[in-house]
Amino acid sequence: MIETPSLVDQYCHGVLRTELGLGTFEAQLAPTEGPPAPGTTLFDTQTGFAVRRWCPPLLGLEPHCPPARYLARRRELGVIEAGRRLLRGSGITAYLVDTGLPGDLTGPAELGTAGDAEAHEIVRLEQLAEQVADTSGTVESFLANLAESVHAAAAHAVAFTSVAGVRHGLALAPEPPGPGEVRGAAGRWLAARRAGDELSDPVLLRHLLWIAVASGRPLQLHAGLAAPGARVDRTDPVLLTDFVRATAGLGTDLVLLHGCPYHCHAAHLAGVFPHVYADCGAALVRTGARAATVLAEILELAPFGKILFSSGARGLPELHVVGAHLFREALGRVLGTWVAEGAWSLDDAQRVAGLIASGNAGRVYGLR
Repeated sequence: MIETPSLVDQYCHGVLRTELGLGTFEAQLAPTEGPPAPGTTLFDTQTGFAVRRWCPPLLGLEPHCPPARYLARRRELGVIEAGRRLLRGSGITAYLVDTGLPGDLTGPAELGTAGDAEAHEIVRLEQLAEQVADTSGTVESFLANLAESVHAAAAHAVAFTSVAGVRHGLALAPEPPGPGEVRGAAGRWLAARRAGDELSDPVLLRHLLWIAVASGRPLQLHAGLAAPGARVDRTDPVLLTDFVRATAGLGTDLVLLHGCPYHCHAAHLAGVFPHVYADCGAALVRTGARAATVLAEILELAPFGKILFSSGARGLPELHVVGAHLFREALGRVLGTWVAEGAWSLDDAQRVAGLIASGNAGRVYGLR
């Protein structure tokens, strides 16, 4: 039996503080651009079935109970108690939390307290730039304040994360933009910007990436499946190859998040470049009962010291639970099969499991 006693969730978000009805729960369960097919709900997905398998027992119900009964029990306990039971039942011992999403979500400290775990902040570059733009009156002050804000964030955050792939696409020019190019782009963006507008200018996105690289903190890059409306063909991590090559040897690790359906491309890049790591989180949550197949494909290509667990969860504590349990089950199934076939020793399988579950994240992010 392969054991993973400690899990570091190297990329996730906080959970909602509000009570949820069926419709609002489903909207968090599987974000889409429209309603589900007639006569079905968004529980009719691999993620929905995984929630019904793993979460009811943590709230005192039988596995696979109907969604209505599960949500009634959730409301009976209250959002705080239900969240506490779910998070503590996940087995996650440390959360690395991207605080860049809008909404009434718990921050790292509150998430850590609810889950009885350590918690650390990941700073989202684009949100940081938007906040700086709200308080900067000129191009010069914006660029100076932006550099200062990234430097200040690096002092307390364990990593930076970027959604450049979602906002524009990953086919960005790999080299740092020149000072004149940056000033011109900043001037155009600030002049046309209204409060709340998202940063999507490719020059400024590149500028942000290179400021983060200079900080020395790990840089997480969103790739593969993203929010509804995003062009998934623009988020293939292979489009980052030139940027990856340009950042080699500079002392900053790159972590390719999510991956699915391009998880093999992310694993390949992690195998080729010493400073690149592959996340195996959202790919498993999306594929549910088929998670072991996806994880095996990642293990075929990426060195075992370059793969990191995450849940990728946002909004619902159920997604932290599902991410953790699917990972443990998939890892146990894949490595256990290889041990049973004689391809691996049990000791090697246990050591690799520890690396992927927590050891690699501890090394990359400088955790205790």
